[in-house]
Order: sequence, then structure tokens, then C-alpha cells
Amino acid sequence: MPGRKREPAVEGGHAMACPYVVGPQEEGEHAAMMSHLIVSVAVAVSLVLASAAWAAEPTEKLPTVLLWPDGAPGAKGDGPEDKPRLTPYLVPGDGARACVIVCPGGGYGGRAPHEGEPIARWLNSVGVSAFVLDYRVSPYRHPIPLGDAQRAIRTVRAKASEWRIDPKRVGILGFSAGGHLAGSAATLFDDGQVDAADLIDRQSSRPDAAILCYAVLTFGDFRHDGSMRNLLGPEPDPALREKLSLEKSVTDRTPPTFLWHTSDDGAVPVENALLFAAALRKHKVLFALHVFPHGGHGMGLATGDKTVSQWTALCAEWLQGLGFAPK
Repeated sequence: MPGRKREPAVEGGHAMACPYVVGPQEEGEHAAMMSHLIVSVAVAVSLVLASAAWAAEPTEKLPTVLLWPDGAPGAKGDGPEDKPRLTPYLVPGDGARACVIVCPGGGYGGRAPHEGEPIARWLNSVGVSAFVLDYRVSPYRHPIPLGDAQRAIRTVRAKASEWRIDPKRVGILGFSAGGHLAGSAATLFDDGQVDAADLIDRQSSRPDAAILCYAVLTFGDFRHDGSMRNLLGPEPDPALREKLSLEKSVTDRTPPTFLWHTSDDGAVPVENALLFAAALRKHKVLFALHVFPHGGHGMGLATGDKTVSQWTALCAEWLQGLGFAPK
């Protein structure tokens, strides 16, 4: 039976589902990845209640900003999904604040809403400004999503004064495949082009911190095939697949990293986090790793699970230790 592709539902120009190819050897993975969508529904009520509480926190949500107002490089069309963009969620007040760019997951085929705005508002609640990144997904392939993430980091630094951001405290956070994107930004960066005509391109794309939540991080034995195919195509080049097995791209310049996962994640095995943490340790990069015994995949803030939901408090404390969040 030939593989079939599920198309994403689109609401307000935002891809919501996680499309991926299902073949004869992949029914188990298909079922596991569907849990990402099931969890989105299961936590909906608790997210509504939590969002009401976060909305009470001081937040300045600004209009969405196109990363390339005159058209993104490599664009296949002129629709919303061809225009990568940032939505700022700023903590009001004087003085420059740290910020975190949020990359929702979705198998590089969509972007899960519960891993976007609710995360930005949680960050605001601990005193950190945030930006939700709508990066391009399949049919776009590598290096397009990474280029979008790098452009987002550069843009925040270039507009730091306007948005009251400290350009030396710009972090990135991602869930699932969005975690792979965040991890790619944390390992495959550059220091900017000092003579670039575009002033944004003069900024460094290296984040100052990374937060990787049940992230896809390896394309080796413990890979998530759907994410890899959506990013690299049905027959990935071996060298590119090796490069984007991010545990092999960690260096001593990789920023401090916070990772969390669940040991029984059936979609993205916990070894993704373990391998990356081992690479960080090898290169003497500071990191925190939290593995919860149960929980599955796609939990977002995990407001319905009293154990896994501890990740937000643990992460807030870690951000405080880095000087990103006020104590």
C-alpha cells in the first residue's frame, strides 16, 4: 500500500496539524505521532483556564512582524505560509529585558498552537519577553526553517532598542520538531556579516540560551522519521542527515541548554535528549536535563499533569540562574 500524506488544517493562515507520510513500516510511528494532536485536544480546557491567568499578567502583544517584509528568500508563493513572521509578547516597563523566541512543534509539517502563544505568556509571567516564530514548514526543506530561525534571532537583536530587549540575552525554545529547529539554531550559527547591506544580517544568529522540550535532536537510530523526511525529503543525503543529527554538531560555543523529556515518549524517544546532553557534557557546556517517568509526547505546558508540569518552575529557576529572569 503506497504511503499517504495528511494535509494540515489551516486556521487564520496558521498550519495546525502535523502532516507526515504513513507507510507500511510506519503505522506504529503514525499512531504515536497522533498523540501529539490528541494531547492538543486533551489539554484544551486546562489551557483556556491557564491562559486566562497568564492574560492577567502584564503583557504587551504587538502586531506580527514579517522577517522579510519584501519577500522571504526561497518563497514558493505569496500566501501566509510563505511569509515567516514573529509575534512579540513583551513585558512592559523600562529597561532592557531578556527574551526567548518560541518555536512550536509539528513534525516540520505544521505548528501546534498550544506550543506557541501559551508558552509566550508563561514566559511573560516569569518576567521574560517572548516572540512566537511562525517558521516555514513542509513543503519547505532545509535550510529554509533554519534560515527563518536565524533571521528571527538577528531581527530581535537588530530591533533590541525598539522592543526593550537586551541583545546579549536572546534565547530560543522549541518543542518536538520545533526543538530540532531551536537545537539547530543553537549549534549551526554564525556571527553575522559585518559588511552586509542588510543591517539585520550583520547580527549574530547565535542564541544565548536554548530550551529543548521533548525535542527531535537526532536523525540516527532514535530519529523521528516523519520530521526528518519533512525537513530533508524522502531520501535524505547521508552527509546532511549526519550534520542535522545535532548531538554531532555540539561545540564549546553551544549555549547553555535546558532539556526535558518523558521516558515513555512513544513518538520521539528520550534518547534524543540523552544523546544531546552527553554531547553537551563532552564539550563542557552547561546544561540541565529533566526526564519525567510518564507523560508521552506533545504536552506543552502539561497543565493537566502535576508531575510533568513541574518543568515550567524548573525552567524558570534555570532562567533566573542565567540572569534571564528576575529573581
